[in-house]
Amino acid sequence: MRAAPHLALTPLPDVVGAKVWYPEAVEKKAVTLPQAALDHLDALYRVARNLTGRDSDAEDLVQETYTRAIAAAAQFTTGTNLRAWLFRILRNAHIDAYRRTRTNPVDGGFEDEFAAERATSASEPLRGDAELERLRGVVTTDIEAALASLSVDARAIILLDLEGFTETELAETLGCAVGTVKSRLARARGTLRERLRDYGS
Repeated sequence: MRAAPHLALTPLPDVVGAKVWYPEAVEKKAVTLPQAALDHLDALYRVARNLTGRDSDAEDLVQETYTRAIAAAAQFTTGTNLRAWLFRILRNAHIDAYRRTRTNPVDGGFEDEFAAERATSASEPLRGDAELERLRGVVTTDIEAALASLSVDARAIILLDLEGFTETELAETLGCAVGTVKSRLARARGTLRERLRDYGS
């Protein structure tokens, strides 16, 4: 077993003739995440909320994103696109979590069901118009269901597109060529349009 790279072995000077080595900390250059990373918190949360479908999962995903970003801060090159880098971390963290939950037989608990019931019963109609609120809820539910029915990659590219990413930024975030982004975006938009075609009439 090897020692951690930030430890060095040095002999203890007061022991005469003995070859005893003790670990001594070696100074490491502190690497921090740019303060500008916090400017993208709301956008990361919006995308995470749409990817996961739940507030608590979105908060966990954003926290995991920043945790991974801090751990990999030394890999970030100053002057490059911080936003694309953070969204790439978010996407990869979501895919990792999705793969873990896909193999986990337990989906949710009783607390989730009760929280959903309380949220729907506590919602108040906007401007007192119950019919408008009901229609808005139906449309929102259908759009969320259509988004959720897309593959993880298709959903991610649609949500990042809605966040205003350029095709170049999408390519950096997804780790593929701009041409691939264009074709994936066109396919994802087409699939979403097909699933929502009843609203176009």
